[in-house]
Amino acid sequence: MAVPQKPGGGFNRPPGGGGFRPGGGGFNKGGFKGRMAPRKEAEHRINQYIRVPQVRLVGDNVEVGIYNTQDALRMAQEMQLDLVEISPQVDPPVCKIIDYNKFLYDKKKKEKEMKAKSKVSEVKEIRFTPNTDDHDFDFKAKHAEGFLKDGNKVKAYVQFKGRAIQFQERGQLLLLKFAERLAEVGILENMPKMEGRRMLAMFAPKGKKK
Repeated sequence: MAVPQKPGGGFNRPPGGGGFRPGGGGFNKGGFKGRMAPRKEAEHRINQYIRVPQVRLVGDNVEVGIYNTQDALRMAQEMQLDLVEISPQVDPPVCKIIDYNKFLYDKKKKEKEMKAKSKVSEVKEIRFTPNTDDHDFDFKAKHAEGFLKDGNKVKAYVQFKGRAIQFQERGQLLLLKFAERLAEVGILENMPKMEGRRMLAMFAPKGKKK
């Protein structure tokens, strides 16, 4: 059915434009106000969000078995704890009655510890010249100590440019002095050796004493 039009053609628009407001604010009336922030999904279903009729309870504080979900929720409330779904893929889902906040804290702490243990060791480079002075030597030694304490290896080398190649003995003494300086935190893996125009020495983190 056609809509009657007023003389002059077209529809009369209500003041303000009507319809959707610019900026995606949703419906003016009876709809959403502004944009809805995306909901972050919980890591586990807990308490009233567990909507299956039955669950399998496990844990130290309950008798293991299949329970009506409402009965399991009541048990959790009586203990002032949470009913947490830990294995949703089985039928019925496996749940535990625990303090959920503490459970998440312990889980994140364990993940952080595992990440720290699995950290990949890097090789950090420290560069010298045959004429490195005491101040620069101390500055670089402190950096190397920090790298070794963090579990990284250190590749120290003396760069010989031009005629400086004749001072190889000076470079070797410098690297041995460096090894002596790092003795408490690092182990010299090999004696200084020449590779091209560089004399290299590799240091590994020293294991903690038991």
